[in-house]
Amino acid sequence: MDDIDDDHAGLAAACRNEAALCTIVRIDGSFSRRLGSQLAITRDGDIIGSLADGCLEKQLAADMAQCQKPTVKRYGKGSSQIDFRLPCGGGLDILLDPQPDAAQCRAALEALDARKAAALQLATNDLLAVRHYIPRLRVRAFGEDPELAALEDLASASGIVLERYDRSLLSLGREPAIPPADLWTAHILLFHDHEWEAAILRQALAGPSFYIGAQGGAKARLDRIERLAREGIGPEDLARIRGPVGVIPSSRTPRSLALSILSEIVGAYERLHPHA
Repeated sequence: MDDIDDDHAGLAAACRNEAALCTIVRIDGSFSRRLGSQLAITRDGDIIGSLADGCLEKQLAADMAQCQKPTVKRYGKGSSQIDFRLPCGGGLDILLDPQPDAAQCRAALEALDARKAAALQLATNDLLAVRHYIPRLRVRAFGEDPELAALEDLASASGIVLERYDRSLLSLGREPAIPPADLWTAHILLFHDHEWEAAILRQALAGPSFYIGAQGGAKARLDRIERLAREGIGPEDLARIRGPVGVIPSSRTPRSLALSILSEIVGAYERLHPHA
């Protein structure tokens, strides 16, 4: 399941009609996972996904073995199971569904594969009634090595889909011959020669991409904005271009720049989750 996003792993397992599904439907206090986080438990007892440090997963597997119908159980603070506590001290309401609707799960997964948002109706009325999903993060990276290579390596190690476009795949002054981007696709430009940027940025700004960034110093950023303004790009769109990029001020090496940029992109993507 290496090609499945972590947030979709439980859903994917439930598609095969052989896994139960656990969903966090309420969080009381602090917890490391977001509302709606899921894991699946197969008929053989294998666990796909995670919700905590392993102790909770074992308890869920034991409880699911006794579950005959969708049931919401309390774990941690406020639970009747006095011998089980969460390390964070909080409380969770988790929906245990021993037989989720496989057809509905498949429909949601197919929508995600088609780069569309998806939803799964849950068997609970007064808590989280619908679990929403967004397509996995995709990064379109344009530019030159070594910065481009460093970003590509880090994205690969992090399980993030990255499309690499170096100058051998581009034509100066022309928009890239690639499909339109969606909301969940980030654009990052890593050029030393900033003449390559304008056409790529025009194309990116024409779509709903949640993140558009370009490296460069103060003069490069000013020249970039002035050029795009002369080409008719309005102030609202110009404000979408991030620069300087990254969360680390003045990164000095390709690897630190890659880490800085990818951290910023992932942080912005996380805020797109409906249950964040």
